[in-house]
Formats: sequence, C-alpha cells, structure tokens
Amino acid sequence: MTTFTFARTDNSVVGRWWWTVDRWAVIALTLLIIMGLVLTLAASPAVAERIGVDPFHFVRRQVAFLVPSIAAMFMISLMSVDQVRRLACLAFVLTLAALAATLVIGTEIKGSRRWIGVGSLSIQPSEFVKPAFIVVSGWLLAERQRHPGFPGGILSVLAYLCVVAILLMQPDFGQTLLVSMMWGTQLFVAGLPMVIVVAMAGLATVGIIGGYLLLPHVASRIDRFLNPEAGDNYQVDRSMEAFMSGGLWGRGPGEGTVKRILPDAHTDFIFAVAGEEFGMIACLVLVLLFAFIVLRLLARLLQEGDSFVVYAGTGLVCQFGLQASINMGVNLHLLPAKGMTLPFISYGGSSMLALAFGMGMLLALSRIRPGAGGYR
Repeated sequence: MTTFTFARTDNSVVGRWWWTVDRWAVIALTLLIIMGLVLTLAASPAVAERIGVDPFHFVRRQVAFLVPSIAAMFMISLMSVDQVRRLACLAFVLTLAALAATLVIGTEIKGSRRWIGVGSLSIQPSEFVKPAFIVVSGWLLAERQRHPGFPGGILSVLAYLCVVAILLMQPDFGQTLLVSMMWGTQLFVAGLPMVIVVAMAGLATVGIIGGYLLLPHVASRIDRFLNPEAGDNYQVDRSMEAFMSGGLWGRGPGEGTVKRILPDAHTDFIFAVAGEEFGMIACLVLVLLFAFIVLRLLARLLQEGDSFVVYAGTGLVCQFGLQASINMGVNLHLLPAKGMTLPFISYGGSSMLALAFGMGMLLALSRIRPGAGGYR
C-alpha cells in the first residue's frame, strides 16, 4: 500500500504549497467542513419536509456549493501576497458595486434588500465584501506606514464608510457591527493612538444606541434579549430546548425532535442541532476547532514581518472568529438574535463561497516565505 506524500525537494506548485502552508490549520478546516456536512445531513431533512421538498434537497445543494468553494480556497491559497492584494482590490470594487445594486434590484425579504437573484441562485454581496474590504484596508494601512505621505488611513476610513453606509441602507445592522469590529481590531493592530481607539469605541457605542432608537427590529431584538417577556423568543427558546434535550452525549444521529420545529435549523441554528443530536461534547469539539484555527493563524501572523500581511491577516482571522462567536452566542442566548451563519457549518451558498474566498486569502498570507521582504 502506497501513501500520497510530497518530498521536501518537490518543486511543483502543489508541493511548494504543502510545505509552506499551515498544514495544521488546513487539517482543522477540513475537519470543520466534514462536520458541517454531517450536521447539514442531520438538520436539513426536517426543514425540507416542512417546506415540501426532497429530504436531501439542502444536502445536495450544500455539496454543490462546497466543491467550488474548496477549489476556490485551494487556488487562492496558492497565490503570492502581491496577487492576494490585487485580487482583493478587484473583488472590493466589484462586490461594493453589487452591494450598492441590492438597493435598486435586490430581492426584499423581511423588509431588507440584501440579495441579488442570479438565475436560480441568490447572492448576498455583503458576505463577499467583508473579506475584500478588510484586505484592502490592510494594504492601505500598510502603505501609510511605508510611505508617511500616503493617505492610507483616510482612504481606509472612506472605504469603511462606503461599506457601512450601504449596509445600513439595506438595512443590515448586524453585518455593520461585524464589519466595524473587524476594522476596529485592524486599526488597533496597526498602532492607532489610544485616544483614537477610545474615540472609536465611543462612536461605536453611539452607533449601537442610534440603531436601538432608530431601527425597530434592532430595538425588538435587544428588548427580547434583555427581557424575554418583551416579545416572541420562539427560535431562541427552541434552541435552548435542543441543548437541554441533547445533554452531554446527545440523542443520537437523526434522533433529534426539537429540530423539526426549530426555524432555520439548517442555517442560523445548526449549532443547536449539534447540541441535540451529538451533545455538549460535540459542541465543545466545534468550539475548540474554531479556537484552534484562530489561535494557530494568529500565532503564525505574529512571526510575520510584512505589515500588510499582519494587518490583512488579523482582520480575516477576526472575521472568522467573530462570526463563529456571534452565531454560537445567539444559539446559547448569550447575544441578541442575529441571522449569521456558522462558518463552514451552516447551509448557505453565499456564505460558503465567501468564507472560502476569505480563508483562501488567509492561508495564502500565512504561508512560510523565508527571506522574502515586502510584497511577494
């Protein structure tokens, strides 16, 4: 029996990739994707039955999106740092235009215009603009450091304002908050004076209060979180019921009952399905996988001397970790309700492709490049 390995002297593109990419992060991502397929298989048949489609409808669609997503993540991870920067700049222009187009031609769902129909598919541009923006912002901040006369900080602010202005017009307060936290973390890493950091925190607080006062759906979610008697908490209540039903080891694959009445069980609340069918142990494994990927890649970035790689990579890691934390926090009623997918676990084509795009760039940026300086 032979095994498929790469020799250290292998100079092929894939061989060089294997010995320079963070293999432990790749393994953890692979495990996450496998667990996502298992959980989609567990959660989606009940949802499919409720809406009257084939039981494996969502499973087949998830696999159909997963194949190009993995291919895209691998191809992007082969890129040089300079190629990643160029790709992000092009993607930012295109996705920002698509994001603006949602205000005109977007499909309105529950009072928000966040989706654009492309044939039989629906694309959510905000999912793609996040990783593109954070890499472009990292480049602008790095150029500001390299060339003191370059207005990189101002351009980063303008790019941020363009993104959040459109998100608020959709409206999508949750994505606005996520983008703001990603960008704020990136600015902190870039060495902003503490006075500016405190001022930004104050502005963020004002923004949250403004969202509460001006956006009824935001106020409703916060009120229901702080006072469960203030409104309908059906989803969160069922989610907590699923965790309690599963206990430590779970009810077993396919044996869950709460998932049959839990809205969005295959998307926003798939973590609750994991708790019901596979128990707290499986949930802890998921949490540890997310934590391992975040900490592993942050540790790799700490060894990097290129400021662009540090700023862009930190922003991408922050997006991945925050999105996972928000989803799991909502499922456990630790955060106000927010429709946000669990990376590589939840069903969703736009989310899967966009996450693959972002993680592909992150794997490319975190590859070992001995003796390289500047963009490469």
